[in-house]
Amino acid sequence: MNKKGMILRTPLIVRFCHWCMVCLFILTALSGLSLFFPSIKLFGLFLGTPQLVRTLHPILGCIVFVLLMFMFLKLVHHNIPNKQDMVWIKNFKSVIMGKEEGIPIGKYNVGQKFLFWCIMGLIFVLFVTGLIMWRQYISDYFPVQTVRIAILFHSLAAISLILLAIGHAYMAIWVKGSIKGMITGYVSRAWARKNHSAWYEQEMEKVYQAELKAKTESDQPTTNTKHDIKNDIEHKTI
Repeated sequence: MNKKGMILRTPLIVRFCHWCMVCLFILTALSGLSLFFPSIKLFGLFLGTPQLVRTLHPILGCIVFVLLMFMFLKLVHHNIPNKQDMVWIKNFKSVIMGKEEGIPIGKYNVGQKFLFWCIMGLIFVLFVTGLIMWRQYISDYFPVQTVRIAILFHSLAAISLILLAIGHAYMAIWVKGSIKGMITGYVSRAWARKNHSAWYEQEMEKVYQAELKAKTESDQPTTNTKHDIKNDIEHKTI
């Protein structure tokens, strides 16, 4: 891929974590639905027999939680609300119509930040309630009433997270270039300028500073050159 005129948006480690998490989340969601709705047990066949599904589902859930926590640490500083977000909210209609240009948007807009915090909150609820209801190891340590409440909240959080994931996938398809950016890690400067103008300006400032530094270093005489100039001056003086 020709990276000239492109901007790195997502580092390799984050992309790898993201796609691993997506694959595992799909398996976890399908197996969970097969356990919650026995009539669609066909969903669980991806993992094997019903007994195997019951064993693997919580393990896969824990792995998804760990991957999302890693992504949380990597991306949380980009998802802190700021004053620019109010401009995005006030111009929400223009954004929906694809007229983002001129609106200062950081690396992630308000909608993406909202999605980020919802996903992180829901996965935390799923993890805690999942541990409480993990019959094979932990549920015996809790009263039956507590386990039942955990099952209720686990189910509600799971359905909510599945719906958010579907919405996230739809938005990625809707905004042309987003999926390619998550696969290759790079987006075009035109895409960045249109969809995330404030972040684009920050990245261009980094590019400018890097080019300026490289030019300055190339213009400076090397140590050997300085030594030769000094010798030449001394020779002429003699």
